[in-house]
Amino acid sequence: MTWFTKFLSSSLGKKLLMALTGLFLILFLAVHLAGNLQLLKDDGGKSFNVYAEFMSTNPLIQTVSKGNFAFIIIHAVYALILSAQNRKARGPVGYAQTSGKSSIWASRNMGILGTVILAFIIIHLKDFWAQMHFGSIPTVNYDGAEVRDLANIVNIWFDKGWYVTVYVICMGAIGFHLWHGFSSAFQTLGLNHLKYNGVINFVGRAFAIIVPALFASIPLFMFFDISF
Repeated sequence: MTWFTKFLSSSLGKKLLMALTGLFLILFLAVHLAGNLQLLKDDGGKSFNVYAEFMSTNPLIQTVSKGNFAFIIIHAVYALILSAQNRKARGPVGYAQTSGKSSIWASRNMGILGTVILAFIIIHLKDFWAQMHFGSIPTVNYDGAEVRDLANIVNIWFDKGWYVTVYVICMGAIGFHLWHGFSSAFQTLGLNHLKYNGVINFVGRAFAIIVPALFASIPLFMFFDISF
């Protein structure tokens, strides 16, 4: 086993991978949100369909997408490993008892939040990604170009009240996860500093509130037929 594989199998290496994959996924969320917000345009789904067609056919984007799936798996697996190691290290004493009053709820429940988010990702992939790649989706013509009407698939799911409710709840879980995870990633990478901690915490908390809230607004606006 080389020094690199030894490092990655160490606790510090696992935390480093968690931080790096976490920051990449944060960037992915921002890009994904920019595309999804086009669903709210009052253009019959054209903007979203054109965007989705480009994202699903561009070779560079598809390469990055496959890397994103790998990062999600790595992030989830290492989170489970680290959570198990932490529970074992604490022994019979509960985390809440040893972490002190200053530990916020999100930091004490990252494993639970991560499990909810992972379940959401699996459901989301089944209902949208799998349909896009393997389902039978009608096409629409825009300026002579045939593209898949993916906006219609989204409309079908976001017309179901129970699905919208689950989606919004999961966005709340992502928000709590980001509330702790954003600044924690910078700390793990050694990028925290007394001079910049305030800015990092502010940006992280703003991101943890705004991005999940905007994601949650999409199914809500579509369910109540609000467009722009």
